[in-house]
This record gives sequence, C-alpha cells and structure tokens, in this order.
Amino acid sequence: LVHSDHCAKKLLPWFDGMLEADEAFFAKHGEPLFSSHMLDLSEEPDVENIEICQKYLKRMAPMKLILEMEMGITGGVEDGVDNSGVSKEKLYSTPEDIFAVYEGLQPISERFMIAAAFGNVHGVYKPGNVKLRPELLQECQTYAEAKTGVTKPLFFVFHG
Repeated sequence: LVHSDHCAKKLLPWFDGMLEADEAFFAKHGEPLFSSHMLDLSEEPDVENIEICQKYLKRMAPMKLILEMEMGITGGVEDGVDNSGVSKEKLYSTPEDIFAVYEGLQPISERFMIAAAFGNVHGVYKPGNVKLRPELLQECQTYAEAKTGVTKPLFFVFHG
C-alpha cells in the first residue's frame, strides 16, 4: 500500500500530477501507482471541501483508489498550519457534517475514509489540555445508520 497524505488546496496542482501518473500507470498495468490519497481541505468551507473531494473521487473511482478526506479541524500545528488558537467547538465534527460527506461521496464510490475531528490534536500536550471525544464517532455512525438503514456505513481514519 502506498498513500499520499495531507494535500491542501494550494497543492492541488501537485495532486493532479499524482493522479495523472496513477491514470497513466493504470492504463498500462491495470492498477494505479498509489493505493490511496488524502485531500486535507479542512481549512476550506465544508461545502467547498466536499465539492472538491467529489471532483477527485470521480477520477479515482475507476482505478479503485481510496480517498481520505478531513472534515473538521485537528488542533495543534502541522504542515505550517497553526490551529492551536481555534475555538474548542471547531475541534469536533458534528454527525450532520459527517453525513454531508457521506451523501456527497457515497454515490460516486464507497472507497473513501473520513478523518473526523473528535478533539484530536497534533503534538504533545499537558494532561487535561485535550478532551478527546471518540464517542462522537459512534454518534456519527448511529446518525448515518438511521439515515441510510445501512449498518456502519462510515469509514473513519484518525489524525493527531
């Protein structure tokens, strides 16, 4: 498995190049160079994040590539992005936010994972400064199950 990680909006031309390489390799060998790619558009408005992910998942789906996307903000500092001062409620995705991702991507392909925010942060912090809420992921799953009638329709990946 080969995975590319954390492609922000400013790096989409680079991402396009990776997909072009995947497509060329797939045309010759019947499989892509990579197994999965991550788009980290968490700095963008949610609607734009989902729309850009839809565009790329449409290209990835014929090659059976997996898309990892981030919804919500991971606290701390990573890749030059400092989220250490954001309001605490932005560190937690809502079931509605996560289901909007599902609704936007699932009709294209089932091959996507969501990096949902549940209080996770990058870096090392003193005890008590981070409030992880992994139960939020189950709340999202339960919400999506109620909406779809499908058992465990969401695939999550953890960050931080």
